[in-house]
Amino acid sequence: MLLSISWRNIWRNKVRSLIIIFSIALGIFAGVIAAAFFRGMADQRIEKVIKTELSYIQIHEPGFEQTSDFTNFMSDAEGLRNELLKIPTVEGVSRRISIQSMAASAETATGVTISAVFPEDEKTVTSIYDKIIDGEYFEGIKRNPVVIGKKLAEKLKVKVRSKIVITITDMDNNITSGAFRVAGIYSTDNSMFDETNIYVQFNDIQKLTNFPPTAAHEIAINISDREKLEEVLASVKEISTNKLDVKSWKELSPEMNYLTESMDMFMYIFIVIILLALLFGIINTMLMVVMERTKEIGMLMAIGMNKGKVFSMIVFESVLLTLTGGIVGILIGAIGSKFGETHPIDLSLWAQGYEQLGYDAFVYTKLDPSLIMEITVLVIFTGIVAAIYPAYRALKNDPADALRIE
Repeated sequence: MLLSISWRNIWRNKVRSLIIIFSIALGIFAGVIAAAFFRGMADQRIEKVIKTELSYIQIHEPGFEQTSDFTNFMSDAEGLRNELLKIPTVEGVSRRISIQSMAASAETATGVTISAVFPEDEKTVTSIYDKIIDGEYFEGIKRNPVVIGKKLAEKLKVKVRSKIVITITDMDNNITSGAFRVAGIYSTDNSMFDETNIYVQFNDIQKLTNFPPTAAHEIAINISDREKLEEVLASVKEISTNKLDVKSWKELSPEMNYLTESMDMFMYIFIVIILLALLFGIINTMLMVVMERTKEIGMLMAIGMNKGKVFSMIVFESVLLTLTGGIVGILIGAIGSKFGETHPIDLSLWAQGYEQLGYDAFVYTKLDPSLIMEITVLVIFTGIVAAIYPAYRALKNDPADALRIE
């Protein structure tokens, strides 16, 4: 009964109610779109880090990450790889030689990180092969092919089939050099990564440095189900008998894990700020409603409606007003976010700056269904809070005095 009365009361002044509903809907719409945008941006960055730069899990000898010591390797990496492939949901395993080295062209030289890989195995772990923009992925060059990033190619002033010289330290700590030719140039839209990472064939570096053929500095693991990461991580640690350093992408790149948490926190702060701004508008509207209906509320109290019901009626009006605007805003925001899942937001005007930070210039939105429920709860809470003071003012009115008001 009270709900029905409250709903009719809202539409006594249609213009005022529609203005406040529109304001709430616009604010919630902005919050939902912003939340979907930043979640999409964060997820794209994390997906890129996993699929292009890190993989889901990596294994090293203890201390290798800190020192990058060339002689600190896993001796039976090939056998370990075969065992890892037996784990359910493991989609690919790639063993690598990882070296901090120097790459030089006829024009200039720069420091790089070399990943010596088995090309077919690497395809199952990272998507570098799919990022080739010029040339081929380890094809077209008969001897010592190398795949380099677009930014590094520009820095070294080389192109496909150009020669570069890689200088490294071998197993006996002797400095040795090898001539390689550029087979392909890739671009991951992450300028820092593209400028410092090159890929060569495992066998070419193994022969050049006398590295053990079954060993590796690093084993990268890709899985088919992201939700089962912790389960796979436990299995990998069990197989490695806890003697090796096994880390997930969250540990390898803690800043990416922090990015997810900080984005979630930012979304809630942003939505709370919007609701706080709307709160004062709703309070103002409800105060006007109470003042306009002072005589009416006094009459209801005079004929026997207790204060609890009067209080509830005003709270219901506020909640229904807020919830109507909130639901409209959520629906429009959800439709906009769904559209943004297939039609990216174009940030190409700032592409260079975003690429420096590793972000895509085209952002696909992603809306978490649980966020919709949480926003709905916050909207209802806002409506209740907004009604408390106006309802209190209504209860302060004396029925006898209220009835004398013309």
